[in-house]
Amino acid sequence: MAGNCFIPISPELNQVIALRRFVFMAILAAVVVLSLGCISPTDEGGKAAEKKSAGITTLRIGYQPSTHQIAEIVAAEKGWWKEDLQPFGVSSIEEKEFQSGPPEMQAMLAGAIDIAYVGTAPTITAIAEGLDAKIVASVNINGSDLLLRPDKEYSGPKSLEGMSIATFPAGSIQDIVIKKWLEDNGVDISKITFHGMGPGEAVTAIEAGKVDGVFLPHPSPSKIELDKKGITVVQSGEMWPHHACCSLLVSGKLLREQPDLVDQIIKTHIRTTEYVNANPDEAAEIYAKRTKQDLAVVKASIERWDGEWVSNPEIQISSTVEYARVDKQLGYINKSLSEDDLFDSSFYHQALAPA
Repeated sequence: MAGNCFIPISPELNQVIALRRFVFMAILAAVVVLSLGCISPTDEGGKAAEKKSAGITTLRIGYQPSTHQIAEIVAAEKGWWKEDLQPFGVSSIEEKEFQSGPPEMQAMLAGAIDIAYVGTAPTITAIAEGLDAKIVASVNINGSDLLLRPDKEYSGPKSLEGMSIATFPAGSIQDIVIKKWLEDNGVDISKITFHGMGPGEAVTAIEAGKVDGVFLPHPSPSKIELDKKGITVVQSGEMWPHHACCSLLVSGKLLREQPDLVDQIIKTHIRTTEYVNANPDEAAEIYAKRTKQDLAVVKASIERWDGEWVSNPEIQISSTVEYARVDKQLGYINKSLSEDDLFDSSFYHQALAPA
């Protein structure tokens, strides 16, 4: 039957067919290899673009309304954050203001901010609690004053016993500095009543006569003095010379996934710190306008404070490690922390390296 017709194929024809199949498969394989070779740069470029687009587009910055952190405010007001970080895919800057370091660190622990201008002491507590972040640059040293009401007499640290002092909450720079200073001078801190407050609340408290004194970062001390409601008796640089204060803290995620962005963040911080030091009057005007504080108070603060705006993280290492020891002693943290737990200075040195 025609449907079952079988035509025999000679061995020679079989060889030809096999050869043609081999040649066809070889050509097909070559085409695939060549195609992969042609598209691989594009594919790698696509992956690079995908990695860049997968990075943050909004940088969330935590800061406090203190002249200690004036560099952050100047960088924001001059548009340097947005201008410098735009090439790295950052299209907007979101600033979040906090009254002190402890609540700022709680926000960072919750993932609400990416970088923080914050005291190194609250940073210690947060890292001890599991915060994935490192200090990459300094912001300032010293810069807080102890003031007493004009009707209170001061004759040394022991004379504070029996008084009530408003300062930042437990675990803050001010809390650690004043308690260490008091204990170093033989004062029983249990005989002093400490009230943890933000700057505005503390200023109101001393001016209303509800506390005997305050220990606050600038510009609050200058406002109290200009209002004639308090007198500076000790500056923090006298309590602890060249102590670390505010620092630039960056999340571990950002450090690992976008090191080039971190590099530029530090470069912008260095640039702004140098600008503020070279142009303090303009910086004061920018700060006063941004925070709606009296310009006379801000200028007086910059003239009177014992602080210094800096950027090199190594300036802060020794005192910050000592903060960690005091924190553990006071029971604020339950483990010891080292320099490596708290700092990564490599990004700072990379930012200073010639292009």
